[in-house]
Amino acid sequence: MTDRDAQVCERIVREHARTFHLASVFLPPEKRRAAFALYAFCRVADDIVDRADQARLHDADEDSSIARELAAHEAKLAEAIAGRPSDPVFRELWRVMERSGVPEHVLRELLDGVARDLRPVRYETWAELATYCEGVASSVGEMCTYVFGVQGGADVRQTALRYARTLGLAMQLTNILRDVGEDAQRGRCYLPVQDLAMFHLTPDDVLHDRGLAQDERWKPFMAFEVGRARALYEAAMPGIPLLAPDAQRCAWACAVGYSGILGALERLDYDSITHRARMSQWQRLGVLWRVWRATPVVQPARALPGMAGPHLDWTPADPAAAEELVRLA
Repeated sequence: MTDRDAQVCERIVREHARTFHLASVFLPPEKRRAAFALYAFCRVADDIVDRADQARLHDADEDSSIARELAAHEAKLAEAIAGRPSDPVFRELWRVMERSGVPEHVLRELLDGVARDLRPVRYETWAELATYCEGVASSVGEMCTYVFGVQGGADVRQTALRYARTLGLAMQLTNILRDVGEDAQRGRCYLPVQDLAMFHLTPDDVLHDRGLAQDERWKPFMAFEVGRARALYEAAMPGIPLLAPDAQRCAWACAVGYSGILGALERLDYDSITHRARMSQWQRLGVLWRVWRATPVVQPARALPGMAGPHLDWTPADPAAAEELVRLA
């Protein structure tokens, strides 16, 4: 474990996670280094699976080699768990596991989640999509909670973990809504079939109609999904005061910065088919400035009643109910 190993991880974060890299300025150096190691571990796995999409488009025989590459990544994790890390990312990851107690099961949950992307999958319901999001993003929220630390014992940490997992769910849904067009070009549609059907849409519409954003059905559908994402962010925010004081601003900046993508999507009139919603560098810096100037969140000494962590089930019974939610949004 050297400074060079840490620099490898930081470079990965700087290149692929601009919002998180900026928000990390609020973390003390040791927690920042650990958070970068976690992100690098997750990103390398994600990049392996992303190459599977290109393989399917250009060379179907590459699929098996991608699966072998992901298996090798899993083998490196096993080596790190055994105390024999073999490359910069895994040396840093082993260091985090030793110092912060990130459990093995949540690291494996992440790998199991990204492995689902090795083949195209359609999600029939929000519950099915949420299960996928739990694997690839809620797991990351849980890892970060161990690194950030909490104010209290095991009961507080369990509560904080559930809130962190809800925040991960919100952020992954934001990713999905932002990347509809890019995913379609890879032959993927993550949007729940049941949700689409409420607005008389199908996955094939998403995959093959590049003019879908101009269809009168698209905007109400996207407004509904954006409303769901915002509800998840709102449900997750009470968990931030449970974190250690020196990590709260980073978590807050990540949540506010990432939820800002939803506003960018609305400004594009929900066209995530031909555009990619993003916040400008100035907007991201504005988030940091507001977080920096804000009054620190009040820190409770223990988990409070009613803070067991949310599990939202927001599925309207019929299209009329969905349209009413959109109207009120």
